[in-house]
Amino acid sequence: MSGNTLDTFGENIMRKVVITFGLIAGAIMILAIFVSGTLIEREILPIAWIEVTGYTTMLIALSMVFFGIKSYRDKHSNGSITFWKGVQIGVLISLIGSVMYFAGGELYNAVNPNFFPKVMQRFSEHQITNMKAKGASDDEIIKKNEEMAQVLVMFKNPLIRFAVFVMEMFPVGIVVTLVSAGLLRKREMLPA
Repeated sequence: MSGNTLDTFGENIMRKVVITFGLIAGAIMILAIFVSGTLIEREILPIAWIEVTGYTTMLIALSMVFFGIKSYRDKHSNGSITFWKGVQIGVLISLIGSVMYFAGGELYNAVNPNFFPKVMQRFSEHQITNMKAKGASDDEIIKKNEEMAQVLVMFKNPLIRFAVFVMEMFPVGIVVTLVSAGLLRKREMLPA
């Protein structure tokens, strides 16, 4: 095979790995949105846990970055990978997962259009209760209520929602990517 053919072959393999593991990460996030959304709506999952469960789920989904880089290294790169190739694979997996996270949120919102306003209202009430417990002034509480109302108005714009969803997950994906690429560039780290 010529060098050009090998490059194309390598790119196709990388594309397949990135798409496969990105779709798995995204599917985990979509499943999590539907499960946690249902639990929150039925008030089984306390609103105070929304951030913890959200970021925990993201870490579980983004473990696909580690497995994607490892799969590429072990199966398609003779057991070794450069840090930058690992970063490239991880960033792309994270990007696919982040976009699917947004798509899952939109799908859940389409099925249940009152979800975001209801959750924002409950989250706002939770924050106000915490502020009162800590002795916040009436002015601080009024300001927080205004901020939450403004967020709800902004959330009606799909571009804002897209930015929020991606900026929630993608930075976590970058951290997972850097750690995974750093660890997996070493041949002795979990060899095939």
